[in-house]
Amino acid sequence: MPTGVALHDARARLLAAAERVLTRDGAGALTSRAVTEEAGVAKGVLHRHFADFDDFLAEFVRARAAGIEAEIDSLDESTGTLVANLTRALTRIFTPVNLGLVSLVITRDHLRTRLRTTTPHGIPLLSEASTRLAAYLDAERRRGRVNPGADTRTLALTLIGTGHLLFAGELGALPDASAVREIVEAITVAAEPGVRP
Repeated sequence: MPTGVALHDARARLLAAAERVLTRDGAGALTSRAVTEEAGVAKGVLHRHFADFDDFLAEFVRARAAGIEAEIDSLDESTGTLVANLTRALTRIFTPVNLGLVSLVITRDHLRTRLRTTTPHGIPLLSEASTRLAAYLDAERRRGRVNPGADTRTLALTLIGTGHLLFAGELGALPDASAVREIVEAITVAAEPGVRP
């Protein structure tokens, strides 16, 4: 990139480039060089906006976590069934990009340390997803669509843990909607109104 040329919204451009690299080439290919080349900018641009590559990755993870939280929050306006809403949520939580970021968070100690300011416990992305899912299930319990005695926190953790295993390759590829729905139905059956926990 020539010097003196303004780069509008460099942070957003770099994050979008990281998403494309992660989608196309996987977590192992996500390097500062790959991101800047994909964005079509000099490597120094990333370091002008972020302290280092882990700082960049931390912002990427936080942005994706915010997207997950917004997605789950939108379930409150949905007219779908509980199972349909949870199936949709898991499908949108466990995208290839988010799965790649979870892998990076697990394997990069410095990245995990940076993320502790916003996610003090658990695995960033998955922790935010389970907290928001528990809140959604609490709202459904108030509406009468979840058994009053259901432990919504444990239910959310079970959905996230099982969803992660399913989407991370339990079936050898990303599951189709029917496989996700089957898992959701199996996990939530005891939480249906009228079923004793």
